Amino acid sequence: MPKLTEAEMLTRDAERDLETELVEAARQLRDGEVGRVSLVLDDGRVIDSSVTKARLGTKLSQAKFATLLGVSKRTLQDWEQGRRQPSGAAKTLLRVAERHPEVLRELANG
Repeated sequence: MPKLTEAEMLTRDAERDLETELVEAARQLRDGEVGRVSLVLDDGRVIDSSVTKARLGTKLSQAKFATLLGVSKRTLQDWEQGRRQPSGAAKTLLRVAERHPEVLRELANG
């Protein structure tokens, strides 16, 4: 996305409805759409999801991690992006992955 010139920014800002934007931001906070605690990695990547944090701890790709959990890669992506929440046995496996990532790495390599 190209940077806006000062004149373009002034034009854009003059057309904004700040009240509507604030009400929408408050709704998003209330509904949990924003405002989640994030993990910032040394390389600058931001991790919002405990599922992603667990997977990164195992040093496995999404495809390998999903296979070990017995779910599709798409389901794992939905969990990582907060569109869906894991339940049942998946929650337990994710806790194991978070606390003992070496176990899943061993399973993936064995």
